[in-house]
Amino acid sequence: MASLSHLQLRAKTLFPGLLLALTIAAAAKFLSEHYAAPVMLFALLIGMAFNFMADQENTGEGVVFASKSLLRLGIVLLGARITLGDIAGIGTSGLLTVASLMALTIGFGFVCAKLFSRGWRFAILTGGAVAICGASAALALAAVIPANDKTERNVLFTVVAVTTLSTIAMIIYPVLFGLAGLSDAQSGFMIGATVHDVAQVVGAGYSISTEAGDTATIVKLLRVTLLPVVLIIVALSVAGRESGGFSHVRLPLFVIGFGIVTIANSTGLIPAALAALLVDASSWLLVIAIAALGVRTNMKAMLNLGWRHVAVIVAETLFLLGLAWAAVSVGLAGI
Repeated sequence: MASLSHLQLRAKTLFPGLLLALTIAAAAKFLSEHYAAPVMLFALLIGMAFNFMADQENTGEGVVFASKSLLRLGIVLLGARITLGDIAGIGTSGLLTVASLMALTIGFGFVCAKLFSRGWRFAILTGGAVAICGASAALALAAVIPANDKTERNVLFTVVAVTTLSTIAMIIYPVLFGLAGLSDAQSGFMIGATVHDVAQVVGAGYSISTEAGDTATIVKLLRVTLLPVVLIIVALSVAGRESGGFSHVRLPLFVIGFGIVTIANSTGLIPAALAALLVDASSWLLVIAIAALGVRTNMKAMLNLGWRHVAVIVAETLFLLGLAWAAVSVGLAGI
């Protein structure tokens, strides 16, 4: 009885903040569907407008809960988007090429961060977001690395930056690859391997042709499939760094849950209809979490980040583009 009363009190405390984040998410979804712009960007910008409610007594706890707990649940359900069968057609050569591009890009992120006097946390956030799957990867990585006083604004900056760069790439890359004389399959590989967010990959790929769109989607799903691998590596590395060894390392529960859902979906244990519902639920949860992060973000602090933050993520994006172009040029993409 006492436990039920506690749950009711907890729900009552969280409800106003959760309702705020949900309302912002719904508005962002509406605007995204009607104006063909990234939903994450709308959620962030609208959320920032409500920063004054982040520290209010009635909304504060719910906003924090949405930005952390709902974020982790959304990442777990993200595993329902992934199936290993979809990427089998790309072949061993393509798999190794994409994995190498990701690893080199994340490594280059550390080089850029050092050159521009940014920290290792920022290197992981931006390098992972560029290399893997944009905003979703940034959110997942942020949940793994230990937080400090700069974490939230760095996460928000990374989400805004990769979403903006993805939108620019969606417009420019198809034209660029066409002028370069790439085939539809090669253009699809380039788009799937270099554009950050899934929605922009689909938009750019199918704007060229069905073949390019299919190839781009498969390559992009391959990058998303490798997200749990990167999360595990980062979690183990950070735990080892923090504790001085790996004897007591424990993976975060949401990483384990993500892996379980991914394996279940890949082996057919999750029916297609249920997988679609889980992917939709994941999308909503991530947008709600982003909206809550936006509410918790002070715009003045974001503006004080400076040009070095921008330089790092732009350099990583161009580095990945150059690597992918070289891979296609020498035939390493399996296309």
